[in-house]
Amino acid sequence: MQTHFSLAQLANPDIAATNDILRTCVHCGFCTATCPTYVLLGDELDSPRGRIYLMKQMFEADAPATEEVVTHIDRCLSCLSCMTTCPSGVHYQHLVDHGRKHIEETYTRPLFERLLRGVLAFTIPYPTRFRAVLAVAMLARALRGLFRGRMRAMLDLVPADLGPPSHVDKPQVFRAERARVGRVALLNGCAQTVLAPQINEATVRLLTRLGVEVVVAKGVGCCGSLVHHMGKTDESHAQAIANIDAWLAEADGKGLDAIVINTSGCGTQIKDYGFMFRDHPLYAEKASRVSALAKDVSEYLSTLAPEISVFDEAASLRVTYHSACSMQHGQQIRTEPKALLAAAGFAVSEPGEGHLCCGSAGTYNIMQPELASQLRDRKAANIARTTPDVVATGNIGCMTQLADAVGVPVVHTVELLDWATGGPKPRKLG
Repeated sequence: MQTHFSLAQLANPDIAATNDILRTCVHCGFCTATCPTYVLLGDELDSPRGRIYLMKQMFEADAPATEEVVTHIDRCLSCLSCMTTCPSGVHYQHLVDHGRKHIEETYTRPLFERLLRGVLAFTIPYPTRFRAVLAVAMLARALRGLFRGRMRAMLDLVPADLGPPSHVDKPQVFRAERARVGRVALLNGCAQTVLAPQINEATVRLLTRLGVEVVVAKGVGCCGSLVHHMGKTDESHAQAIANIDAWLAEADGKGLDAIVINTSGCGTQIKDYGFMFRDHPLYAEKASRVSALAKDVSEYLSTLAPEISVFDEAASLRVTYHSACSMQHGQQIRTEPKALLAAAGFAVSEPGEGHLCCGSAGTYNIMQPELASQLRDRKAANIARTTPDVVATGNIGCMTQLADAVGVPVVHTVELLDWATGGPKPRKLG
């Protein structure tokens, strides 16, 4: 694609990076076939190629974002399926992130939307705040039939009950239960610690059982992805810096073999820290080190795969594996989770249209509830055709999105692997 940026514009590192991405695009349109919003809407401007043209025109003109641009960029899930499909290697992730930053800086949204985005950014990345808000929302959940649109979407996602905070989500070290074969830091996360604390508990049990020492480092918080995808880059960078400092203190102290992440959306973000800080005078090298250490839990467990053996109770359990977009497209991890489950003896299948998003996508199911519901129902129908006993996935957002739609329990992959290696049966299977 030909671009027309001035030398002055190209002096801006963000514009320079965007220019390189745009010039990679060859207009082929392969991305349209795998874009969820184009599949649903059939509008060229709701395809990656259409959004690329909109952003190109906006950036070349150095113009504020228009309502048209905002509408179509907001409809993008950042599922990154287009990046898997693209034969030219267009890095759409970095392009749309820049577009969202520009929108945040140049466009004034309606008051309700500004308030809603502000509340989400203020609460979800902070477990104590998020827990308090959910406790109040649980009281209103019974009245959700009175609401429509985004308010109804939020209340539909509120869990029926909340367990207490988990003991594993405090800074500490979990010793290996046998001769140590590795030492890792665990991202305990933000929303996940409130919505599904059993995931971190299962991860710690599984890793320590396999001889891995697990550190929950002091000072680690949200990965920054939620606010980053809202274009709030100052906030996302501040959250990332806190994590980088905390993890490198551990790495430079007693050493780390990996930073293990059991939420694939967070993993995609952390693996991108190197790019986020590429021009930062103090954190460019530090961020790259953290990105290099980041591993999805299935990615890391695959190095210990010989320790996973056939589990007797697994033979009668049909597991449909739902690959989160951030796993298969963001991190390009496809075989490891399925191979681990199969090694434990589970009968593993995948749904049709596995490349299409379930509609969760961070806060997308709140901000774009109609499209998210259509994608959820489409995903649920494809899962139903596999007649599963349980659905396994590696992302809390997908678990929440699919929980009430598929008619069977939805659990994290590590919960099944923990059970298979001597841990408790997942509560949802009880």
